[in-house]
Amino acid sequence: MTANKFSDIKLAAPIQEALSKIGYETPTPIQQQTIPLVLQGHDVLGIAQTGTGKTAAFCLPMIHSLAKNKIKRESRCPRALILTPTRELAIQIHENLKTYGQNMGQNYSVIFGGVGQGKQVKEMKGGVDVLVATPGRLLDLIDQGYIKLNRVEVFVLDEADRMLDMGFMRDIKKILPMLPQKRHNLFFSATMPTEIEKLANTILENPKTVEVTPPATTVKRIDQSVLFVEKKDKINLLVHLLKDKKQQKTLVFVEMKHVANRVTEKLEANGIRAVAIHGNKSQNARQQAIKDFTDDKVRVMVATDIASRGIDISGITHVINFELSNIAESYVHRIGRTARAGADGTAISLVTADEKSYFVNVEKTTSQKIPVDTDHPYHSQEAQDAAVMKVGKAKKKLETQRRQEGRKPFRKNDKSKSGSKKKFKRSDNKKSFSSKKSEPGKSAKSFKKSSKKTSPGKSKNSRVFK
Repeated sequence: MTANKFSDIKLAAPIQEALSKIGYETPTPIQQQTIPLVLQGHDVLGIAQTGTGKTAAFCLPMIHSLAKNKIKRESRCPRALILTPTRELAIQIHENLKTYGQNMGQNYSVIFGGVGQGKQVKEMKGGVDVLVATPGRLLDLIDQGYIKLNRVEVFVLDEADRMLDMGFMRDIKKILPMLPQKRHNLFFSATMPTEIEKLANTILENPKTVEVTPPATTVKRIDQSVLFVEKKDKINLLVHLLKDKKQQKTLVFVEMKHVANRVTEKLEANGIRAVAIHGNKSQNARQQAIKDFTDDKVRVMVATDIASRGIDISGITHVINFELSNIAESYVHRIGRTARAGADGTAISLVTADEKSYFVNVEKTTSQKIPVDTDHPYHSQEAQDAAVMKVGKAKKKLETQRRQEGRKPFRKNDKSKSGSKKKFKRSDNKKSFSSKKSEPGKSAKSFKKSSKKTSPGKSKNSRVFK
């Protein structure tokens, strides 16, 4: 029987009390289906998009089961492990755990890179019931002897497809043999590409599958449109759109970190409060940007896919794809940040001639026809009529162009109110990121103009991505 209310689900009284306190009454479809299966001891394969409520779907039955199976905490040995791709998602899950388990007397800890490890090590020494971790920092602390996984009773792999995108498959395959063979496994992914399906088969034992939304489908309450534009006019079109005060809380997606910086600077120069979030930002800077956007101190957050994955911010009215991804499923994840909790939302894609192939692939993958909006001053009929090529070929061409664009400011015909070219100097070209994990396809090393002797065949003034 499907539970229509949380009170109908057989969760411990302290958990029910916490849920009542935070106003949780009706479970989402994935919670309705997943929680009873986990309580029954089944391994679960959950296919669900961001914003469906999957965090509660695995956290609630997990802390219930740990409380029921009373075992004394052991130093450095977590009883449950939740593996997640990004620090933002790790922090969010940890906060949810503390909320759901506020009356349980359990210890929850979170570890991730980009910050000192002292506090994390201290918490592990004290004994932890549930550990939320990113793969890199987890392996680092395991190698140092601060964490052992031989007592893990429940293992959760969250956002598995994003783990693949970020290049964490090798780390995951190192972690799996460290876990006990007998354990409870929960596996969640928004999409199921072949490699993720193979990974799920190696982890799960006779799993029950919960799929609340078919792969690569979009929320019906989102008003979608595409605006075809010349590349040189794209930033001005974005400014034009954001001058509309109806766009109260807007998330803008870009593909590259330097573009996030430059778009943010352009918006600020035109009187539009904006922040950027990407992998080269420090942990504190990223958290502050998220807080400012959440608290409505800024109207616009410009983000890369990786930096924003898993961030759950309510009240986003608009999502704008300033640059399209070559992965059609990313479009679904992006626009799914709006129209949450029964609200309506708007998704706008700015598409050049070179991006049209990506756009057509999105329509094909999502089985929908997205309306074309020509009612704006920068419409490009040439971009709308552009020939379509295979996604792989279009990707190679666009990535080359985007890297080249990273070496120069926006074009002169961009009408910034600041009137200063210095406004669009790269804000990150003097930093070094050698110790941080980079986004896919990009080195964590900084690129800068060098005055040192160069290797044969390389210009001493060239800036290159390695």
